Amino acid sequence: MNSASMRAATADDAAALWPVYLEIITDGRTYPNATETTEGSFHRAWFEEPDATVVAEVDGRIVGGYKLKPMQPGRGAHVVNASYIVDAACRGQGIGRQMVLHSLEMARGLGYRAMQFAYVVSTNKGAIALYQDLGFDIVGTVPEAFEHPDHGFVDTHVMYRRI
Repeated sequence: MNSASMRAATADDAAALWPVYLEIITDGRTYPNATETTEGSFHRAWFEEPDATVVAEVDGRIVGGYKLKPMQPGRGAHVVNASYIVDAACRGQGIGRQMVLHSLEMARGLGYRAMQFAYVVSTNKGAIALYQDLGFDIVGTVPEAFEHPDHGFVDTHVMYRRI
């Protein structure tokens, strides 16, 4: 397992994270975003709108990142949503786990009371196992909500944990 260091992302980090994100949405197996997503819309979603964006580095190279933002405005703003991306060459090395653990601590520090993932693709077994191992429960399932390139229409899960 590679140990990644976490730090707040800067606008300069967008260029390193964009190819990781683009690879994930082009693959089409875990994120619902259209492959036509532009670098500008990625920058807005990951660097302008979130409460926090963090990058994971191994040996000085950015290998992933995550963002935190409220699930809802106003009376729902105490529940945070997180999104994670890891470079394909670095998957399976524990970096995702480190990012989830770091994001839980950061969210707690920002005053959030819970974390919710609203759209975990049911075929993303690695992510589901990781989240469950870290205390998340599947609290809902949306039938056939994701069009998977290999399996057709598959379910998505809503996962939740108090922090």
